[in-house]
Amino acid sequence: MNRKKKINQILKSKLKKQNSKLHKSNKPRYISKAERAKMEAEEQNQTVEQGADNAVESEVGEQS
Repeated sequence: MNRKKKINQILKSKLKKQNSKLHKSNKPRYISKAERAKMEAEEQNQTVEQGADNAVESEVGEQS
């Protein structure tokens, strides 16, 4: 009986592992603190560049 139980237990565990690989997790990917800081810095640079672009466009419009 113990041998059968052990074999069944091993087979069930293999099935569980295969099924778990098929299903994706709903959890969002972990982003480290350093990566978050880098992304925030890039966003700030983009907003600064957009603000500078808007200022240049307004100056060109005033000169016309």
